[in-house]
Amino acid sequence: MAAIPRGKQVVQPPREEPLPGWTFLTNHGHVLVCIARDGDLRISQIADMVGIGERAAHRIVGDLVRDGYVQRRKDGRRNVYAIDFSRPLRHPLEADHTIGEMFRALLGGPRPRRGG
Repeated sequence: MAAIPRGKQVVQPPREEPLPGWTFLTNHGHVLVCIARDGDLRISQIADMVGIGERAAHRIVGDLVRDGYVQRRKDGRRNVYAIDFSRPLRHPLEADHTIGEMFRALLGGPRPRRGG
């Protein structure tokens, strides 16, 4: 390995492993991402994807249904979920934005052009 000249900065390659600790979205947000990608998921699949227990996933889905962010309908013995993307974000700092705006960015919808 070559010596680094004095006064030069070392640039590290981007990290490939996930960063430990905290994330920008809560578990409620992660559950919404799962449902937005596939409304036919079972609670156990949502729990596995988010990294939480089934009881926690069931409680979170119940919260989201109760507050109008997710609609649940029966299809035979299974539940099918749909998101109401017109609902506002819940914190006062973001309340003038909808979850639809957030999901367009997260799930690859139209993106604003840079620098223009």
